Amino acid sequence: MKRSSYPHFVKLININEAEVHSNMTEKVELGKTGLFINSIGLGANKIGEENQATNTEYGGKIITSAIDHGLNFIDTAHMYGNGLSEEIIGKTLKDNKLRNNVVLATKGANKKVDGERVFDNSPTFLQNAVDQSLKRLQTDVIDLYYIHFPDQDTPKYEAIGALHRLKEAGKIRAIGVSNFSFEQLQEANQDGYLDVVQDEYNLINREAEDQLFPYFLEHDILFIPYFPFASGLLAGKYNKDTILSTQQKEKPQFHDEVFFKHLDNIEKIRKIAEKHHVDVAHIVLAFYLTQRPVDAVIPGARNSRQVIDNLKAAQVILTVEDIQLINSVFPR
Repeated sequence: MKRSSYPHFVKLININEAEVHSNMTEKVELGKTGLFINSIGLGANKIGEENQATNTEYGGKIITSAIDHGLNFIDTAHMYGNGLSEEIIGKTLKDNKLRNNVVLATKGANKKVDGERVFDNSPTFLQNAVDQSLKRLQTDVIDLYYIHFPDQDTPKYEAIGALHRLKEAGKIRAIGVSNFSFEQLQEANQDGYLDVVQDEYNLINREAEDQLFPYFLEHDILFIPYFPFASGLLAGKYNKDTILSTQQKEKPQFHDEVFFKHLDNIEKIRKIAEKHHVDVAHIVLAFYLTQRPVDAVIPGARNSRQVIDNLKAAQVILTVEDIQLINSVFPR
């Protein structure tokens, strides 16, 4: 069942872990792949070793806790910790005999040349990258494999053709790309092999709705957004007294007047969250799941508490009035 086809009605409940777990048993198909997932997945870019200074829990504990609470979709990449995220996921799933409990996505395209990171989409590189990810993940098949970034030289239909051959060989089950331009997407999908696209999309940056969404719907391609909280701003955890880091100040959404306007708009969203007895972050994630062709979101988490909290978004059913208000506050 498609999450975006659910009837819109208000579900006013106090959410506890048992209710989250029961709701996470209902799955949606990942596009046209035949893979069925829970709509709230785990973006594994923060999966690594324990780091108390950043409140980061060992990634294996996060994964087992997430699965215990019904999550079954994990999204990682070779680039996350230079393979460390994949290694921890692979070890955890194998040691706990959990591989069959999850749909596993990973990405590749990057390599080092003279100490510099470059991107490579050549068939030879992709074939080797998939083999290396299979080893790190300790699995016989990757459910969804993305080309993480486009390179400058490889024709995109050739790159996707290489992944299609790997799919026919049983090494991957579905094909995705990330960070491709619209023209590159069209070229990549000229044979209709593309299943999933992952790119930036959030309430502040809704450009994907204009050109990409109609294309995805026409070609039955699933879209999975990254940066759903716009570097934490849309999670509702900042206020006008928040001291921003130098790195944050470099991002356009944190520039003075723009930042304050976003904060005012988030307070309007907070009223919807209070009505549903959840947090702003849950409303934001639930809104994305009302947007066709989005069937899944993959917020990251540094610890088990965060990943379990994210799952609450699966309990939120927004009304038509809620969606209209969000659209008016953060227009396309």
